[in-house]
Amino acid sequence: MLEGLLIGLETAFSLQNLLMVIGGCLIGTFIGMLPGLGPMSIIAIMIPVAISMGDPSAALILLAGVYYGAIFGGSTSSILLNAPGVAGTVASSFDGYPMAKQGKAGKALTIAAIASFAGGSIGALLLMVFAPALSSVALLFHSAEYFALMVVGLSAIAAFAGTGQVAKALMMTVLGLIMATVGEGALFNLPRFTMGIMDLQSGFGFITLAMAMFALPEALFLVLKPSNIQGGEGGKITDLRISRAEAKSIAPVIGRQSIQGFFIGVLPGAGATIASFLGYAVERNIAPKAEQEEFGKGSIKGLAAPETANNAACTGSFVPLLTLGIPGSGTTAILLGALIALNVTPGPRLMIDEPQVFWAVIMSMFIGNLVLLILNLPLIPYIAKVLSVPRNYLIPFILFFTLMGAYIGQNNATELLLLVGFGVCATALRFADYPLAPLLIGFILGGMLEDNFSRSMQLFDGIAFIWERPMTLALLTIAAILVVLPSYRARRARLRRAGTADGD
Repeated sequence: MLEGLLIGLETAFSLQNLLMVIGGCLIGTFIGMLPGLGPMSIIAIMIPVAISMGDPSAALILLAGVYYGAIFGGSTSSILLNAPGVAGTVASSFDGYPMAKQGKAGKALTIAAIASFAGGSIGALLLMVFAPALSSVALLFHSAEYFALMVVGLSAIAAFAGTGQVAKALMMTVLGLIMATVGEGALFNLPRFTMGIMDLQSGFGFITLAMAMFALPEALFLVLKPSNIQGGEGGKITDLRISRAEAKSIAPVIGRQSIQGFFIGVLPGAGATIASFLGYAVERNIAPKAEQEEFGKGSIKGLAAPETANNAACTGSFVPLLTLGIPGSGTTAILLGALIALNVTPGPRLMIDEPQVFWAVIMSMFIGNLVLLILNLPLIPYIAKVLSVPRNYLIPFILFFTLMGAYIGQNNATELLLLVGFGVCATALRFADYPLAPLLIGFILGGMLEDNFSRSMQLFDGIAFIWERPMTLALLTIAAILVVLPSYRARRARLRRAGTADGD
């Protein structure tokens, strides 16, 4: 291991690879900030550039820098515009955007930058120490365990529901699961629920739905409620620093979510999105009652948790990619394609056959996270000035990036019609006080849930896998606890209030 670290340091600190790290982080941060332009599209575009380098280490360092740079920078549009273009930063908007509306945009971006840096750095350290051992852990997970893990993710919907809104959140989750069934099914490659529209054969696009649920309603709200156009959120950006008490408050959250997010990222098929949602849910559920009420209204813990978890998971996703050759997400699938095109075979022998590639990527992550922190923190006052733009000028800006992001995602005009339709429906649901986040969770996890459930049913000839595989049963038990716990807490609180009233 020590020899590998020395090889990695020597390779990562070469002038070419340092430039690759800095360039990848710059490109990734910029792409991540633009709603709708996620890491998948830019990495796919950059593969020919990477292959032309001829050096696998430099190519993978560049593409990896773009990947975690996009996750790092993706929080900016979520916080400032409520327009998450990267799935892993959706949960960051739940508390980041309310903070921005309260005039704390600078503080929110500072917390996001620090949490992202800590999550990425701790994740890289864990990757360096545990990669060989964790490759064997990843092999223990099969379709049944992945199905149970998706159920755990769906059971976290209670964390996104306000007081008395669990039923509404459940309804929105079911709607998201229904929307995930549009397109080709898991068992048969035949279109379903497409109503004869060819463009729907691959299902609804995530970017289109994310823009429709978050960005478009925000623009429509500003139009429908013109009194908000000159609101207090557009003034001078102040309060860029976090206090010692706030730092002390989020430190345990960052520590927990760095570890949890990394281990979720290790599991192929889980990734930064599930890590961010579970991180948010866990921190809300373990928070004291008074702090639970702040989640969704501008809680610093609610922002730090998903930002830490998604960056740690992004680093963890390199474990199955490098040690098993299994892509953990769409982005790492593209990275896998780039490795194969460079004649590098990822797998258990990569550390032996190509140690300079394996260890150089890990060492570059430490450099990259430091570059991202240095890059982002000084720019926060300038980035946050987006909120100083008068709201009537910001509306066309939001609409432009929303429409552009949806069109680029699928490259057809049907997406624009879907975007407008879903956006109008989402605005109506917001007026009716329905939470939109559970719908997106259901949609993101629905496809993976169905795929893994179908495979498990085929392998075990029915639902026997639920009790025949102990790890599956344990995960489903955790999911049941996550569903029951909020109701139990609410009932206990009611009984306590009733007892206090009787005592009086």
